[in-house]
Amino acid sequence: MNTFSEGACDAVVVGAGHAGCEAALALARTGLKTVMLTLNLDSIGFMPCNPSVGGTAKGHLVREIDALGGEMGVNADKTALQIRMLNAGKGAAVQSLRAQTDKNAYHREMKRTLEHTENLRILQGEAAEILTENGRITGVKTAYGGIISCRAAVIATGVYLNSQTITGEVVKASGPNGFASATLLTDNLIKLGFRVRRFKTGTPARLDGRTVDYSRLQIQAGEDVPPFSFLNEESPETQTPCYLAYTNEKTHEVILNNLDRAPLYNGQISSTGPRYCPSIETKVVRFRDKERHQLFLEPEGADTTEVYVQGLSTSLPHDLQKQMYRTVAGLENCEIVRYAYAIEYDCIDTLDLFPTLEYKNIEGLYTAGQINGTSGYEEAAAQGLIAGLNASLKLRGMPPLVLRRDQAYIGVLIDDLVTKGTDEPYRMMTSRAEFRISLRQDNADMRLTEIGYECGLATKERYRKFLARKQLLRDTIAFLDTRADRKIADALVQKYGYPPLSGGISYADLLRRGIPLPEVAEAFGILEDVPAAVKDSAETEIRYAGYLKASEEQIAKARKMEEKPLPDDIDYLKIDGLRLEAREKLQRVRPLNLGQAERISGVNPADIAVLMIYLSLKK
Repeated sequence: MNTFSEGACDAVVVGAGHAGCEAALALARTGLKTVMLTLNLDSIGFMPCNPSVGGTAKGHLVREIDALGGEMGVNADKTALQIRMLNAGKGAAVQSLRAQTDKNAYHREMKRTLEHTENLRILQGEAAEILTENGRITGVKTAYGGIISCRAAVIATGVYLNSQTITGEVVKASGPNGFASATLLTDNLIKLGFRVRRFKTGTPARLDGRTVDYSRLQIQAGEDVPPFSFLNEESPETQTPCYLAYTNEKTHEVILNNLDRAPLYNGQISSTGPRYCPSIETKVVRFRDKERHQLFLEPEGADTTEVYVQGLSTSLPHDLQKQMYRTVAGLENCEIVRYAYAIEYDCIDTLDLFPTLEYKNIEGLYTAGQINGTSGYEEAAAQGLIAGLNASLKLRGMPPLVLRRDQAYIGVLIDDLVTKGTDEPYRMMTSRAEFRISLRQDNADMRLTEIGYECGLATKERYRKFLARKQLLRDTIAFLDTRADRKIADALVQKYGYPPLSGGISYADLLRRGIPLPEVAEAFGILEDVPAAVKDSAETEIRYAGYLKASEEQIAKARKMEEKPLPDDIDYLKIDGLRLEAREKLQRVRPLNLGQAERISGVNPADIAVLMIYLSLKK
């Protein structure tokens, strides 16, 4: 095949899913000439599974992406059909925003944003080869022989690498939703030294909403909660309802009586699937004693009757799918417009990456998203932003950005991937973050916007709004520390079962006694002009002050370990005193510091003590 020049640029982004979009925008917005290469322009920002953004822990990621200057939160706010706060009855650390978005509108708005971004060119085509010279990336070659010369690249291929969909006995070489798969790049990645493995995910059927009997389902309305982006202040005025449904004994019978036709159980599928988002077959087999499983019926968009059935992902044959769905109350006469399927795809071993998401063997080559073994739009977008921003920083001669575990959920996500690796599709959860009381979604801007601004990604407008919000939060907390009217305060505390006051009390003291700030504000007629989001943050800071102080002490101890670098030329295999497993793991991961070494699976405290002695002797 003849080759030809597709031009030169600073960086190429391979893929236009959620990781690719954030990577391309991070590069272009920081002044780098960027080419985004995608199999199909119609798949830009596409949501092949649930058209939703956020969720438990994922909402934290979206707000962090936004705080740094990314686009996911902005686009989710533009296209939200419904928004809710998950875990609202629990502590602030685990509360997470979730929005049901309009699938077509999300794609359309993201594509429009990319098309109107300076320094960014979008090109439809398949990446066939990553070109390198002397251990550095020099370009990307397309399937048609076009060569895009570049100094950096981000591979964000999603679930498209050698992907195939599986539905019953039918296996097709295909990407999600009928899009073409990428068949050429995997072999090249293996030649470059990547360790490639095979993962699986799946999606439920889509129903014709006109054939659903909503009167038999439980309505789930939207809520008046803050939006995702710190640039916005209000959630959508009009919100579309979602609905709750449940499987039952008949549903489970259809599955259990036909496991011989289920690809997950008859040997057709051997790849690793997501533990935390299993198919309905897995749930029914694994939890045979459970009488029912919860389902959510959610709209695909404002311009379609298609309905997504969250919780009923399957790879059963079409005839069994139809039979199974119709066992659910309210779905007895439902018609399927898109049948469910499982999809297998190639991904890499993330232990081959630095914490910047740069590939250890080739300078300037980064990977992000589901190619890194993660699941979910939010995890992908977070990695895309960090990979794109680090590629930009490298090309601009600036220090890399590595967020610590105490700084962001994004830091936890990436540290887990490059330090521990993953043998299954990785999903972010609040339980993974040991400093989650400090990593709340309400304070993502306080933690990260200044960093995004210093890196050149967060705009002056965003930074100005951040500074104003930061000052207003300080002022609000200071005001709440002032004395309250004793007579009104006395009535409030007695209402909550406390004895009459014997002296003065501050508004903050009332909050510490468990009286909600909205009730305090209404009783005293205060803070009327302060936005609800600022009041929520102030209340949390006051209520959790003791826990936050303890968390800060733990963070300080952890940071001391992070500040003890490990030379990159250490031969761990030759260090006496290290156990064999620790030697092998340390040699494989090659941690940057003692903190990262401490988190490697198979390295115990005794091994860390040996490393500390080794470092002291090397001085």
